[in-house]
Amino acid sequence: MKNIIVLGSGMVGSAMAIDLSKNHNITVSDINQNALNKIQEKNNDLKVLLIDVTNKSELKNAIIVFDLVVCAVPGFLGYQTLKTIIEAKKDVVDISFFPENALELNTLAIQNNITAIVDCGVAPGMSNIMLGRYNELLKVSSFECLVGGLPKTKKWPFNYKAPFSPVDVIEEYTRPARYIENGKVIIREALSDVELVEFEKVGTLESFNSDGLRSLIFTMPHIPNMIEKTLRYPGHVEFIQVLKESGFFDEKSTEIKGIPISPLEFTSKILFNEWKLGETEEELTVMKIYIKGVNTDGKTEEVIYSLYDEYNDITQTSSMARTTGYTATAAVNLIIENLFNEKGVFPPEFIGKQKVCFEFILNYLKERDVIYKKTRTVKNG
Repeated sequence: MKNIIVLGSGMVGSAMAIDLSKNHNITVSDINQNALNKIQEKNNDLKVLLIDVTNKSELKNAIIVFDLVVCAVPGFLGYQTLKTIIEAKKDVVDISFFPENALELNTLAIQNNITAIVDCGVAPGMSNIMLGRYNELLKVSSFECLVGGLPKTKKWPFNYKAPFSPVDVIEEYTRPARYIENGKVIIREALSDVELVEFEKVGTLESFNSDGLRSLIFTMPHIPNMIEKTLRYPGHVEFIQVLKESGFFDEKSTEIKGIPISPLEFTSKILFNEWKLGETEEELTVMKIYIKGVNTDGKTEEVIYSLYDEYNDITQTSSMARTTGYTATAAVNLIIENLFNEKGVFPPEFIGKQKVCFEFILNYLKERDVIYKKTRTVKNG
């Protein structure tokens, strides 16, 4: 039994803490005491600790007594928080999905003899893990990931809810999207190249470009075609484009009656209630991963992994928290059980390349009813 601290008591952080508490001593930290009180009401086995992660000395002093850290802070705090954890010489699994390149901390992690697994959610996360595994089995020619978290009940106009802050969602809608086509990095606007795609149990969804490849751009440069697209209910993109083109996502402040106001902050405030996923609100996660390449027999092989997961009303855990959080807690157990002990910063594709790690994570998720269905086709030539 290990002593583990989870930084962040949001929807995903809470799910991870509760999952890990079955076998380990877990402390959950946050800057919000009310949030900590709430999670302790859910599970009184959890200890709580008030921490401001932006205070480096406070964070280092707090985590020194723990065997491992799980970082689930908001994205804008992620990079510096991860750096502080590494400086404190603590192994860490991170799902803060910050915009900076985590591999820049690799040398620091090696110097401090620690293991840092980053981006360990559903996508990025499981999508990378799968590509990492099949990159060992095939000469991969193409990788495509379609993924989205959606409310079960559609509410006009956006037909969307999120288990995290609108600021993080808007950031996904404004950051330029990178994908790989014929061996070249292509940069397009987010929300571009909208396509309609049919999914079992869900129906028609629209897919659009988003900057989801992240580390794969740097770690898998030999794969000529790679793309990730986000999924939403039809019509969502048009409404977002209207806000975007009208300046509602601008960060630069504008004056109203002499008071400087950031359009982005204003929009986020307005959308908070509109987009905020209720604790017991039913939602789902849908994902499809296509990996195509040539196997050792010289035959063309395509592997498709499909995920459909819903809110669990027994544990009252959202699908996004389950699919994201349990991937991360599986990685935590990989480190604890010494199944992965390399030192440095590791995006999920480096974990998935090892068969034992790949199978451990899939089985861990299956035990929690997060099930990836696989189909495989092989053709000559």
